[in-house]
Amino acid sequence: MDDIEKTISTDFLREAVQDDLKSGRFQRVHTRFPPEPNGYLHIGHAKALTIDFGIARDYQGKCNLRYDDTNPVKEDIEYVESIKEDIQWLGFNWEDREYYASDYFDQLYEWAVLLIKKGKAYVDDLSPEEIRQHRGTLTEPGKESPYRHRSIEENLDLFERMRAGEYRDEARVLRAKIDMASGNMNMRDPVMYRILHEPPHHRTGDRWCIYPMYDYAHGQSDSIEGVTHSLCSLEYEDHRPLYDWFLNELEIYKPRQIEFARLNLSYTVLSKRKLIKLVQNNYVDGWDDPRMPTLSGLRRRGYTPEAILDFLNRVGVAKNDSVVDIDLLEHCIREDLNKRAQRVMGVLNPLKLVITNYPENQVEEIAAKNNPEDPGMGTRIIPFSRVLYIEQEDFSEDPPPKFHRLAPGREVRLRYAYFVKCVDLVKDSSGQITEVHCSYDPETQGGDAPDGRKPKSTLHWVSAPHARRVEARIFDRLFLKINPDEVDDDQDFTANVNPDSMKVIKNCFVEPFIDRAVAGDRFQFERQGYFYIDPDSSTGRLLVNRTVSLKDTWSKIQKSQT
Repeated sequence: MDDIEKTISTDFLREAVQDDLKSGRFQRVHTRFPPEPNGYLHIGHAKALTIDFGIARDYQGKCNLRYDDTNPVKEDIEYVESIKEDIQWLGFNWEDREYYASDYFDQLYEWAVLLIKKGKAYVDDLSPEEIRQHRGTLTEPGKESPYRHRSIEENLDLFERMRAGEYRDEARVLRAKIDMASGNMNMRDPVMYRILHEPPHHRTGDRWCIYPMYDYAHGQSDSIEGVTHSLCSLEYEDHRPLYDWFLNELEIYKPRQIEFARLNLSYTVLSKRKLIKLVQNNYVDGWDDPRMPTLSGLRRRGYTPEAILDFLNRVGVAKNDSVVDIDLLEHCIREDLNKRAQRVMGVLNPLKLVITNYPENQVEEIAAKNNPEDPGMGTRIIPFSRVLYIEQEDFSEDPPPKFHRLAPGREVRLRYAYFVKCVDLVKDSSGQITEVHCSYDPETQGGDAPDGRKPKSTLHWVSAPHARRVEARIFDRLFLKINPDEVDDDQDFTANVNPDSMKVIKNCFVEPFIDRAVAGDRFQFERQGYFYIDPDSSTGRLLVNRTVSLKDTWSKIQKSQT
């Protein structure tokens, strides 16, 4: 045990686990990750699962994957499969321990019967709205249901008939009999079972028409699986007395529930209900839209598992809720891709540049580094010719102060190539610049001048005859405000959706090295950002998603604070 402690980075959860092992409360560590299969995992879930799987790993224990599939109305096998894919993508493995709350429906039913026999549960005929009204408030006690004092025999009969399907949805529920005057609202006779005839369950079909509530199924499922530490986000802190109550009344093995602060991210919503609304109302193009905070969306945008794990490690584990700056997440992916991404030159908004004194049919092969951070990645050959593409924003006919890029009469360096000076320009009938004409200095091959002069700017470029056309998707924040829920009373969070969160540029040009790209490859477009080859790419139609720009706001913030 002491050897293990020395190698584990500590936080209050791990300290609690260590204390339990030292005290003998538990002799092992066994956790679980219990997602509901009613949506895709997002980065908040990633924090939870890295805690669950990470603590089990650190203490040479086990972590189960258990689906909380207790509500067939919202569940789908699509979500089940996507959850497994995301967990594996992050590098975690539940081995042979894939479980479902539905595996325990028979046992949970038997335990509910036991609670009825002990006088600790009853069938209630109140409607959902009436139950809410009877529940009371934080300052006023609840009111007992008129059905609370039914006999044990009547409750057993009604509960069995509920299971047999004799009653319509919402006609009756099974409630725990605890304390309607409790200061904890969760202890005011919570619902244990409700009736749901449709749709059929994705695993049990039509076998059941009554389903346990999460608060009832959760702790008992933990107990059945031998979980030692049930690690939950902070909103379940007030549910812990109920978790313990069920286990104590059933007199079964009792895990320990511990809560931690959930992840909140600026400019982002992590409520599954809100994410579903974004998908269903077509604010985004599905769960894996690169603007979504889902793991599938981040993956499609080009994020790596290593960057996400680095981000979560930096965020750490806390007891109090806070909002993490999304700039930190972007900083982590920049750091990771800077080390691994293949460099290429790509022009997003092309402007033709003609080198008037360069031979018309000449093509040079110029060597360029694939990644300056990793010499082992070698070099590549880039064709250079008389006609190039540069970025429109890299030229100004009337440059403002501090604009050091190309302008009439000004010399700049073309990356890996030559110095060029603007000598003329061509405009169309509307006055738009269509070409920039330059002269080049053949003595500056490779980017250095024999006389030592140094241009103030270096531009990226692509040889026009050799350019490969790609379609680029440039993403911005999905929401306009740091807190998307900051809206007027008559609005909801969708009022803050950014209408310009995605820009599609169809005619971008990239150097020929991009021909080697396959879906899933990552590149740095020099001076532009990091890009990911979208899986919808096809022969003759290459789609690239910008993962993140090269500008690193987080680094600037950090430097300003030191």
